[in-house]
Amino acid sequence: MTTEEISALGYEQARDELISTVQRLEAGGLALEDSLQLWERGEALASHCQSKLDGARARLDAALAAEGTAKD
Repeated sequence: MTTEEISALGYEQARDELISTVQRLEAGGLALEDSLQLWERGEALASHCQSKLDGARARLDAALAAEGTAKD
């Protein structure tokens, strides 16, 4: 999965893919190169998930700030 493909995923899809990737790494038995590729994929998925969460937090903060301003 390329970076472009990862960036097209929604949060839940990326999270589920990250969980699957971590489980495969934890199971072991992979060749070093395969493990490294999975690790890199996991890092990209984790970063994407964090970006999605940061964006959601920013939207929530903005909505709460706007609500607070409207009440004043």
